[in-house]
Amino acid sequence: MKPELNQAVREIAIAHPTTVRVFESRGIDYCCGGKRTLKDACERASVSVQCALDLLAAVEEGASVDVANWAGASAGELIGHIVGRHHKYVRSESPRLGIMLEKFVGRHGQEHPELASICDLFGALTQELSAHMLKEENILFPYFEQMESAVSRGAAPPPAVFGSVETPISRMLADHDDAGELLAEMRELSSGYRGLIPRAPPIGPFITIRGIRTRPASPRAPGKQHSLPTCSSYGTAGLRGRK
Repeated sequence: MKPELNQAVREIAIAHPTTVRVFESRGIDYCCGGKRTLKDACERASVSVQCALDLLAAVEEGASVDVANWAGASAGELIGHIVGRHHKYVRSESPRLGIMLEKFVGRHGQEHPELASICDLFGALTQELSAHMLKEENILFPYFEQMESAVSRGAAPPPAVFGSVETPISRMLADHDDAGELLAEMRELSSGYRGLIPRAPPIGPFITIRGIRTRPASPRAPGKQHSLPTCSSYGTAGLRGRK
C-alpha cells in the first residue's frame, strides 16, 4: 500500500483501516479533519511526511484482515453502528469526563491554568456533539433509511423538507470540522494528551488527562478503528447519488 501525498487521510483510513494506528500514534486527525491531504495533515501535526509513509507501509505489511468493511456497508448497518456504539458511548461517558475535568481544575488549576481552558473546550465539545447527534438521529438518518428503502424497491427517493440531502450533509460535515478544531485545541493545550511539564515529576493531572484521552482514544468513539463509519457514513452506501 503506497498512499499518495495528495490523497485525503480519510480515504486512506477507509480503504486501509489498520492505518489508523499510525494516524493515532502521530496525532494525525483522520476523522473530523480527514478531508485534508496526507501531506497537509502531516504538516499540521508536525510529522515528517517520509516518516508517516514509512510507518504506513510497515503497518500494511503486517495488517490484520479482521476489520469491518464499512465502505461496503448499507445505510442501515452504518446508522445502527453509529447510534448504537458511538452515540451511546458519547452520551454515557461525556458527563463522567466533564466531572473529572472539573475536579482537575479545582485541585490543580492554580498550578496548571491550562486545565480551565481544557475544561471549557470539553464543555463546548459536549454541547456540539449532543446537538450533532440529535440532528443525525431525528433528521438525517431517518431520511437515509427512507432513501435506501425506496431505492431497494426501485422507487424514487421521498421528498424532504430540507430540499436536497446535500443540505443536512454539509451541515453535519461542518459540525465534524468544528468538533475537530475543539479536539485539536485540547490536544495542543495538554501537549498531545501526555502533557508532562518539562523538568516536572511524572505525576499530576496530565497523567489522568492522558487516561481520558486513551480510554477509549477520544470522546469521538470507543476504539479508533471503529470511528471510521462515523467519518465516512455520509459518502458511503451510494447515498450521495440517491437525491
